Order: sequence, then structure tokens, then C-alpha cells
Amino acid sequence: MLTDFYRGRRVLVTGHSGFKGGWLCCWLKELGAQVCGYALKPKTAPSLHAALKVSSWLDGEYFEDIRDEKALGQAFLSFKPELIFHLAAQPLVKRSFAEPLITYETNVIGTLKVLLAARDTPSVRALVAITSDKCYENDDSGRPIDEQQPMGGYDPYSSSKGCAELLLSSFRRSYLGDDGAFKLASARAGNVIGGGDWSEDRLVPDCVRAFESGEAVVLRHPKAQRPWQHVLEPLRGYLVLGQALLEGREECASGFNFGPPPQCQYSVGELCDLLRECYGKGEIRKGESYEFHEAEALTLAIDKAAAVLGWYPYLEVRQALQYTADWYRHFYADKVDMHAYTKEQIRAYTHRAAQQAPVKSAQGARAAD
Repeated sequence: MLTDFYRGRRVLVTGHSGFKGGWLCCWLKELGAQVCGYALKPKTAPSLHAALKVSSWLDGEYFEDIRDEKALGQAFLSFKPELIFHLAAQPLVKRSFAEPLITYETNVIGTLKVLLAARDTPSVRALVAITSDKCYENDDSGRPIDEQQPMGGYDPYSSSKGCAELLLSSFRRSYLGDDGAFKLASARAGNVIGGGDWSEDRLVPDCVRAFESGEAVVLRHPKAQRPWQHVLEPLRGYLVLGQALLEGREECASGFNFGPPPQCQYSVGELCDLLRECYGKGEIRKGESYEFHEAEALTLAIDKAAAVLGWYPYLEVRQALQYTADWYRHFYADKVDMHAYTKEQIRAYTHRAAQQAPVKSAQGARAAD
């Protein structure tokens, strides 16, 4: 479980002011790394960045746009990172329909500018780019999608992530063949849940807002199947992948899926019902309202991550939802140090992963349901 590998290492996280970025920075600091963040200022209030008081404990922080190549290059050269986790993105499907230009500029051209800045920074030895499980051309069959599936995407967000994956593959082959070049991998995670996400038009944040305000949650697509997982599960995958790249493992310089076992899919309706039970209150109404195209099913194959990285998920969905509900309830109680509580959840998760068997089957994933 990563032991002391990251202790003292210089790591730069783009998108650190976001949901996954904030959790990743917190975990890296727990592992003893020196961490620098590069991102726009948080766009939501509340935000995980504010709740964890991230600015007070980072080793460096830049509030700049990844599309600003001058600012990006200066930040990289100043901090001298050994490893980069690139999470900065326009991450919302619905917003991508309204803002396609910003979506492609950020997710594709922004990623290219991160790669070029990394190439021009001598200290960089490895880079893990986080894209999305939606980067694939999904035929809606429900069959698990492995890393060999063609890139695609119906909506602008998904398409931009497919474009980013093609860019990463081309950049690796075109510029990173020399022995002195950094190693580049990509990570494609499923639908991530956890405390501290307040993004618009995301299922769990929408539910929590409704639960706290006393309003009913109206589900537009309750039968849709998604690969739900707690944020700590893919983050452990990113950390293991980053370690493998720094150790010089050539076979890890490629794309990896991180998600629950394919047999452990839950529908939107099932997930919300479980979240309400874990939260202890709330009203959910199930409708059928489609504002835009949404896939009926999305299932990831995770055999490659298991075989090459030894990565498996350790939380079944109810456990992931309990972690999530507990985090939000502590936040709204307004009497808890959320940075300390987030570190407590990270320690609880790592202890669980060290003590129990991974979740590898539908029986294991649904055992507590």
C-alpha cells in the first residue's frame, strides 16, 4: 500500500482545487510527498479546497489556467516536480453541450500544453494523465469495455476525453522514445463518488443538496447503469501507476481502467436509494426525462490494472456510500475539522485495504446490501 515510496518526492497536481485533485493532494501529503497545485480557483461554494484549507498545507500553489502556457511553464520550472498528475479539466457532460469550445480547449489543447511544459522541465520523470471512462466508443451493449476499445464519445465532453487519449498516445510515440524522456500513462476511472464534491449536475452532490434543503431528488434516468466507486479507489490506482512509472516500468506507460468489478454495476435509482439509507433522510422521485443523450450502460473491464499493477477495488458500493454520507454529514454539522476527518477516512480506507480481500465479484460487492 505505497509504504514510503512517495516520501520526499516532489509531485505537482493540476486541477488540485477540484474534487479528485483535493483528495489526491491530501493523500500525497499523508504519504510524505512535497505537493504543488496548479488550477483555477474553485468554482463552487462550498468547495473541497476551502473545506480542507488546502492552501494552508500545500508546498506550492498556482491559480492559473492550463491553457496559459507561459504561466504553466514557469510553475513547472519553479517547483521542479518529479511526477505530475494531470487532473485539470472541464469535467461536466451537461456543460460541454453549452460550452463545447471551452471543453475542447481545456481537455485537449490544455492537456497538450501540460505535456509540452513537462517535456521542457528537466526534473519531470513521469506523468499520469487522468481522462475518463467516457473516452471510449460505447455501443451500449453493457459488455465490459477494455483498454483496446476504440476511442470515441457521443457528447462533447466524452469526445474531448477520447481526443485527449489519442493525443497522449501520439505524444508518447512521437516525443518520448528517448531514454531521457519522461514516462507517460493515462488513467480512465468510472463514476467517482465521495465527500466534498459540490459540482453541478452530478448525482451525489445533487442528492446531498436536496437532502439538506428538504427538497425531493428527481432522477431523470434512474435505470442507467454506471461503474460507481469511491474516490479513494481510483486515486490508489493513480498512485500505484505513478510509482510504477517512476520505477521505470515500461509496460505501465499506457492507458489503464480503474473501476468496480464488471458484475457490480448499480443503476442510478439503486445508488440513490442506498445513499438515502446511508444518509438517514431524503426523498427520491424516479422519472424519465432526457435533456440530452446518455448511455444506458457503461461497464469497465479492470483486468489490466489487476494483472499489471496488482490493483483491485476494496470497497463495495454500500461502504463507498457510507464513507460519502458520513463525510457530508460531518461537514454540515459545522463542528468538525474536515482536513483531519478526510485524513481519517484515508487511513481507514488504507487499513481496510491492508486487512481484507479485494472486491472481485458481484457477491462480494453486494454482500452488505
